[in-house]
Amino acid sequence: MLQNNSVTEFILLGLTQDPEMQKVVSAVFFIFYVGIMVGNSLIIVTIKSSRTLGSPMYFFLFYLSLVDICFSTSMAPRVIVDALSTKKIISYNECMTQVFALHFFGSMEIFVFILMAIDRYAAICQPLHYPTIMSQQVCIILIGLAWVGSFIHSLAQIMLALRLPFCGSNLIDHYCCDMQPLLKLACMDIHVMNLLVVFNSGALCTISFIILMISYIVILHSLRNHSAEGRKKALSTCTSHVIVVVLFFGPCIFLYTRPPTTLPTDKMIAVFYTIGTPFLNPLIYTLRNAEVKNAMKKLWHVRITSESKR
Repeated sequence: MLQNNSVTEFILLGLTQDPEMQKVVSAVFFIFYVGIMVGNSLIIVTIKSSRTLGSPMYFFLFYLSLVDICFSTSMAPRVIVDALSTKKIISYNECMTQVFALHFFGSMEIFVFILMAIDRYAAICQPLHYPTIMSQQVCIILIGLAWVGSFIHSLAQIMLALRLPFCGSNLIDHYCCDMQPLLKLACMDIHVMNLLVVFNSGALCTISFIILMISYIVILHSLRNHSAEGRKKALSTCTSHVIVVVLFFGPCIFLYTRPPTTLPTDKMIAVFYTIGTPFLNPLIYTLRNAEVKNAMKKLWHVRITSESKR
């Protein structure tokens, strides 16, 4: 297991060491993961199939659902299986791959949130210029830049992870591989490395959250000049976005912007943003969005009608 002062595999301790609770963890993650797959897949299919959901807002919502599926898939299936296993072993290469995937799709989610806020700002504050500002070409360029930005962020994270020397314990006190639990195992002074993680992940989360909150404050301030019906519709859309943003960024900021200490609540907080937010996103965006609900109803009505005619 430990050869030449290096670790070739890690053992994930998971959320709990209680065998009975491990079964509960596996069942809960399975239920949430199925919900994530079904809910987000339904949104993707609805947006792609509906002609009424062709605006930039739904273009970005499509990518948010896609990223949610990828983000949860990079972690949840392994947790479901590991919770029922005696030893939760993950190889060094698999661990590094998971670090890259979690940060790649996690940062992509952040960038999509920002793009959705830009879209709402343009639609509400610059309605006359909105078709030009958020044209299809501009949206494609923006989402492309988001993918590039996510790759750069996750590449920086994996480069830091690959520089960590492991020569002692290989027990990761977590249910997945991430920088904070890996830093605890490193055979080196981790203060500089932790600062780099904070400046990378912590700064990304904090600055993005501040930008998003400022943008929504500006949007809400500009609603004074809109009609009552326009204010109601804009508030409904913005409220959905703000709820999702707070649920996602709160745990991220808590975990990535502090000194290299581990708290008992860390793993449960990580659960909330790794599977909780991807699970809630479809519910928040469909239950609070009449256009999406109507498009889903039409889609299923067409499917059922076509099936009954066969």
